[in-house]
Amino acid sequence: MRKKVDFLVLGSGIAGLSYALKVAELGKVLIVTKDEASYTATWYAQGGIAAVMYNPDSYEKHIQDTLNAGSYLNDEKIVRITITESTERVKELIEWGTHFDMLSKDKYDLAREGGHSEKRVLHFQDKTGAEIQRALIAKVRQHPNIELLENYFAIDLITQHHLGRIVRRAHNDIQCFGAYILNQENGKISTILAKTTMISTGGAGNVYQTTTNPKIATGDGIAMFYRAKGVVDNMEFIQFHPTSLFNPGESPSFLITEALRGAGGILKDISGQEFMQKYDKRESLAPRDIVARAIDNEMKLSGSDHVFLDARNIPENEIIHHFPNIYAKCLSIGIDLTKDMIPVVPAAHYICGGIKTDENGATSIANLYASGEVSSTGLHGANRLASNSLLESIVFSHRASLHAGNLASTTEIQDTIPDWDAEGTVLNEEMILITQSRKELQSIMSNYVGIVRSELRLNRAIDRLNLLHKETEELYERSVLTAPICELRNMINVAYLITKFASQRKQSIGLHYMVDYSKNE
Repeated sequence: MRKKVDFLVLGSGIAGLSYALKVAELGKVLIVTKDEASYTATWYAQGGIAAVMYNPDSYEKHIQDTLNAGSYLNDEKIVRITITESTERVKELIEWGTHFDMLSKDKYDLAREGGHSEKRVLHFQDKTGAEIQRALIAKVRQHPNIELLENYFAIDLITQHHLGRIVRRAHNDIQCFGAYILNQENGKISTILAKTTMISTGGAGNVYQTTTNPKIATGDGIAMFYRAKGVVDNMEFIQFHPTSLFNPGESPSFLITEALRGAGGILKDISGQEFMQKYDKRESLAPRDIVARAIDNEMKLSGSDHVFLDARNIPENEIIHHFPNIYAKCLSIGIDLTKDMIPVVPAAHYICGGIKTDENGATSIANLYASGEVSSTGLHGANRLASNSLLESIVFSHRASLHAGNLASTTEIQDTIPDWDAEGTVLNEEMILITQSRKELQSIMSNYVGIVRSELRLNRAIDRLNLLHKETEELYERSVLTAPICELRNMINVAYLITKFASQRKQSIGLHYMVDYSKNE
């Protein structure tokens, strides 16, 4: 298949779908997603979306909360853009059919999460992301200008490199002409040529052993972009959600939303004693980096493999109404939130860095945009404030749609791009080479590049990752392409970037906690 479109969108979460709906008014749109369209990190988002709605909240309060959570490494201009545009973008989601919980006919039920000074998180029970995803997919499927290809894997971005030209990261004239995509059902690789391309492929949590991310979150967009010689930023800042359900063998880890702590849940150690007062005056509602490190430390002190979240003081009707999924999930493994404490453990949750973009979602490669978790807009700094991620997606997808719409009207499709060359490759009959390398990668990252780091651990990780990279590239070059080999290659690439950026930041700040420099924090 060889296809030409005005707008190519890689990924089907809130960032990709909201962008597609905007640009579909201006031309032909193709959305490519590597699984079913609804299987995204957006779908898994429980807590909600932060936006200023009512007094006594204000844009300035939300701005300061965001800067404080990010250790002031945020780009303040980007923070102000995001927060001041939050209300309009959320209203747009509502107009598109998204439902949020109401206190009354004309007032939304706002929650408060860690790091927020006011109640400002709109939610739909404890499945906000799934509700947003439902509404957006319904709109997308109805739009005559949007085509959706499910179970297609984006292999590589198309640039001048595929015309035989040398492309280097220092070059400022790199252009994107589309992407090569793999049909996972028949193994055929198609050439998609586009005037503009949007990368909205989500995060990379699966480079770690324990993650709340869906299994598709393997860093594909960041890796593709980096191979195309694009500029990435802030890759060292990996947010571990403090409270995933401790249920060995389950993958992804089931998330226990921060909103449960916002409603009154209290963290307790293995003996049932509160401990957050030792680490921060905000206690269980401190920002995620502080809470995750505190839990990690308590587990090491006690030798336990989890701590507890005690929600027994929350009224039963609030538990059942506001947190029905969590209540049902815990009941399914024998835990009654109204009577029992929940065993929880930190899990890799969100990458605050990624593809560096400007205020319009544009990247260092012409005709190429990025939005959502795959991007590094400057909003989060050293640590993401809870429920700012869905907000970031809709704000910068909107801005990118305006910029890309103008660009597409004056851009020609590059029609001289060759189709994918698979000559000389053979079917890989030893899947163990891929599965074992994936397990080794996850072990390296969890043990050496996790919540707490050191120069010694990071150096050891880089040595191991270099060997994995060499072995995997050799396997990739001779293999007929499949999603597992491509995912492994991407995961190694992203893991290396995380470790490399971590080793270069000689300080302990936010999500990047270095024992060598912890006194300077």
